[in-house]
Amino acid sequence: MDSRTASPGGAAGLLLEDFSLEMTGKDGPALEEAGHLLPAGTRVNVTFLGNEEMSTRLTAARAVKALGFEPVPHVSARRMPSCAAFEEFLSRLRADGTSGQIFAVGGDPAVPEGPYEDSLALIRSGLLEQYGVQQVGVCGYPEGHPAITGPRLWSALEQKAAALAERGIPGHIITQFGFDPDPVLRWIEEVRDRGIHLPVRVGVPGPAGVRRLLGYAARFGVGTSAGIARKYGLSLTHLMGTAGPDRFLHALAEGYDPQRHGDVKLHFYTFGGLRATAEWAAGFRQASTPAS
Repeated sequence: MDSRTASPGGAAGLLLEDFSLEMTGKDGPALEEAGHLLPAGTRVNVTFLGNEEMSTRLTAARAVKALGFEPVPHVSARRMPSCAAFEEFLSRLRADGTSGQIFAVGGDPAVPEGPYEDSLALIRSGLLEQYGVQQVGVCGYPEGHPAITGPRLWSALEQKAAALAERGIPGHIITQFGFDPDPVLRWIEEVRDRGIHLPVRVGVPGPAGVRRLLGYAARFGVGTSAGIARKYGLSLTHLMGTAGPDRFLHALAEGYDPQRHGDVKLHFYTFGGLRATAEWAAGFRQASTPAS
């Protein structure tokens, strides 16, 4: 590890290049407010929430594009009520010029609302390439999933990577967020050992209140032991404080080996704090730029 890694201008800054982030369908005004803080072309994922209408998601994707960023609309397989509804969504994205990239997720419902059981079914439908999708993101779970066993998760990831390759569609993996970089790096190593070479975007919580972060962690089965909390900068006793990803990013950079881990970038879960995340990233990037 060379001396650059010890400073913000080292590997931590390099990992932050070409980061992506998330917004909900209703975060258009927040993105416009924070837009000047984000690099042009930043990928902005538009989530597929069950309480938002299709029109809300489409409007958000258009707003992302209009602000000079790259929209990545989510498609929730088990929330898609029919093939016709899936085609309508893709058709309207294509008409808006926002269908170039999508993120395929299984979705929360235990029982599919239509014909698509999981994100693999969306990929295998053949509709993505038909409607101009040129890149597909899929999920990764370094700390597992509360409702899916490890072997099933690995099988699903391998099948999705193979299906994308068979169809000639470039892809990438976005991981569930976490507070400990060690299991993330071990998981990426296993991804590579299994012959999956898709770029990985490591999910990182944007700066937020400790209570909110712990609430999301409990919901998604993310580890928050006392040791992990201290490592990240969370206080399990002072819940009114805030925490950012600085320590996580530096620790991730210290353990990151491009030869071993391949193409790795960051993806920020904003948890409603889109501007706070944009401000943090802009500040970190500025600190990472060597003085002239």
